[in-house]
Amino acid sequence: MDRRKLVTLTNLCMITKGDEILVIDRQKKDWPGITFPGGHVEDDESIVDSVIREVKEETGLDIQQPKLCGIKDWVNSDGSRYTVFLYTCDTFTGEIISSSEGNVYWVKREDFLKLKLSVDMDVLIRVFEDPDITEFYYQKVNEEWNIQLK
Repeated sequence: MDRRKLVTLTNLCMITKGDEILVIDRQKKDWPGITFPGGHVEDDESIVDSVIREVKEETGLDIQQPKLCGIKDWVNSDGSRYTVFLYTCDTFTGEIISSSEGNVYWVKREDFLKLKLSVDMDVLIRVFEDPDITEFYYQKVNEEWNIQLK
């Protein structure tokens, strides 16, 4: 029995500065709205190196020592899996610069849920902030995607 599966590996990073978090107003049609910087893992890089690179590309910041806090994942209808490694980071250098991915800016944490968020970011932020939750899992039940926090 072949247990290999096609897997897409990506990342997101919640960068904090005091009571502020860095957000990006993503302009892509596949996941628009306010989210955190991140992207795909390249074939020739580690997961940690990928989040450092993606944050630099999307925000201009050089992050140091990102901390893995959880994952977001689901299984597509073709059986492939999509996995997002979730990181937090509060150590960085540089100044924020927006990119073609979207406008980047700092927002007070208390104002985050008031923004026009990307799909399910209002739930996903719990994985970033609650050390007792380490997985955001989408499960398809009767053609509906249900969120499970574990």
